[in-house]
Amino acid sequence: MALTIDQFPCRSDNFGVLIHDTETNQTASIDAPEFQPIIDRLADRGWSLDTILVTHHHADHVEANLTLKTAYDCTIVGPAGGARQIPGIDRTVDDGDTFNFGTFEVRVITTPGHTLDHIGYYLPGAGIAFVADTLFALGCGRVFEGTPAMMWESLQKLMTLPDDTTIYCGHEYTQANARFAVTIEPDNLQLVARAEDIDALRAAGKPTLPTTIALEKATNPFLRVDQPGIRRRLRLEDAPAAEVFAEIRKRKDNF
Repeated sequence: MALTIDQFPCRSDNFGVLIHDTETNQTASIDAPEFQPIIDRLADRGWSLDTILVTHHHADHVEANLTLKTAYDCTIVGPAGGARQIPGIDRTVDDGDTFNFGTFEVRVITTPGHTLDHIGYYLPGAGIAFVADTLFALGCGRVFEGTPAMMWESLQKLMTLPDDTTIYCGHEYTQANARFAVTIEPDNLQLVARAEDIDALRAAGKPTLPTTIALEKATNPFLRVDQPGIRRRLRLEDAPAAEVFAEIRKRKDNF
């Protein structure tokens, strides 16, 4: 049982991700941000496309749904809450649902906040999760449709995944996130070192993703609202965790 994962740039800062089960020869695309890069990568790999796993309804994640469906007759799976807004959707899934992709079990985790319909896909057998615009390296998604409390609850769900879980996100936002993160926790030496590594990667034209749950817990301020240093810096020493998260999110929105 083996899974091949191919991550590549789409649009201006999106990531396309293809997953391929080598045992069954099935291939899925995580979202469909742009048609041409996806079909080019499929052709390079010699793969067809069986499934699109949609995380949420935003246009930069579903733009290529219909063209890919026409080209490959693939099945489009997506969140029940966004079904009316997801082009070509064939099957809806919701929190706690499980299904098989090739020889791998896929678990659905609802993560509302960025949008109300947002979901993630967790493959425990491969130790990977696709979280799109809920959790970013050193950041989290902007809260458009939900509330900060809702987004905090969603991030807490993701933090229950095993620390060694590999995380694939929807965008290459890490360098900008790092610049903000060090303003929230400047004394976190691991964060400062990571920010320097990120600058080097981007200068070399390399991606900063994927990441891991453990690395985000250690350096991502949005997951570290319990840290006394962060609370003191925000003057929220005794505030509920959701309130501290909301303050960090507000500061990032205005950064």
